Amino acid sequence: MNDMTPIVTTLKDWETDQEVRWCPGCGDYAILKAVQRTLPQLGADPAKTVFISGIGCSSRFPYYIESYGFHTIHGRAPAVATGVKLANPELDVWLVTGDGDGLSIGGNHLMHVLRRNVNMQIMLFNNEIYGLTKGQASPTSREGTRSPSTPYGSVDHPARPAAFALGSGARFVGRGFDVSKHLPDVLKAAHAHQGAAFIEIFQNCVVYNKDVFEDFAQPKGAEDRQLWLEHGEPMLFAGGTKGITLDRQALRLAVVDVVDGDWQAADVIVHDVTNRSIAHMLVEMPFGAFPMALGVLYDDPRPTFEAAVAEEREKASAGKEPNLARLLATGQTWTVGDNAADPVSSRPPGQGAPNADDPR
Repeated sequence: MNDMTPIVTTLKDWETDQEVRWCPGCGDYAILKAVQRTLPQLGADPAKTVFISGIGCSSRFPYYIESYGFHTIHGRAPAVATGVKLANPELDVWLVTGDGDGLSIGGNHLMHVLRRNVNMQIMLFNNEIYGLTKGQASPTSREGTRSPSTPYGSVDHPARPAAFALGSGARFVGRGFDVSKHLPDVLKAAHAHQGAAFIEIFQNCVVYNKDVFEDFAQPKGAEDRQLWLEHGEPMLFAGGTKGITLDRQALRLAVVDVVDGDWQAADVIVHDVTNRSIAHMLVEMPFGAFPMALGVLYDDPRPTFEAAVAEEREKASAGKEPNLARLLATGQTWTVGDNAADPVSSRPPGQGAPNADDPR
């Protein structure tokens, strides 16, 4: 989050004149609208907002937001975003990536922006497939996924983006999905967080991985398959008839029935966004036996990277006078001479120009 004077904008103020070029029915359309609706509610200023992306379907995002933006190279958006934030900490930086861009070639860069805790919002669109390059299996593709690169079914164990973020030291981890009415709430919470805020957004690829998330995202019966987390509230789902408890003997989560709304008697956990251990358990819950954990899973801020860098710079420069000429004269120097036979002379630092009697 950045301290800024809120300004009044509307969704239209954040729309560009560029033709939105995603496949008809792509979940990216819904995410784009969710972001464009959220930015006015944040009081964001287009002149101080930057969207930075890598390569992939999700990475067309900067073209469609009326603000500053960079469409960078494959996997390197976190490095560029870090540079932007260090150069101008007052900017509100949003990083847009996908499961292929962010967790394959970009996994190293994503890990470092999270562990450093650079103050920005990171949206990772997860459709479990490479969409732009014609449907190959991605790092998050499920075992058995058939694709041009895995015609007999993928044998890879898929990466879990939220688990990756926690393991990399992220201090904010949220989850949502493209058409959810709750997605703007997750985006707002991420923006309010001081530091690197990671949001995994499940996104439907209608061409190469259609309806892969329908097991929990379809509206009919969603309350039985979705666990929307809220700080200070019990972990209830299925209309409050089921909840999540901690098996203290086995140190793992379990589903319990809640009778007559008495969740305390069922020992249902109250969500604490600062509890990192429970957050790890939530992202690892196997779907089917458990609901899909959504919302803000973890939120426990600490000082940001750019604040530490600024403090270090201030300490290093305290009491020193900026002097470019002195800096350039530091160390070994060279003076161009007038004698054509001896066009270049050198001297150790602090000594005057060599003379004719100088044996050097």
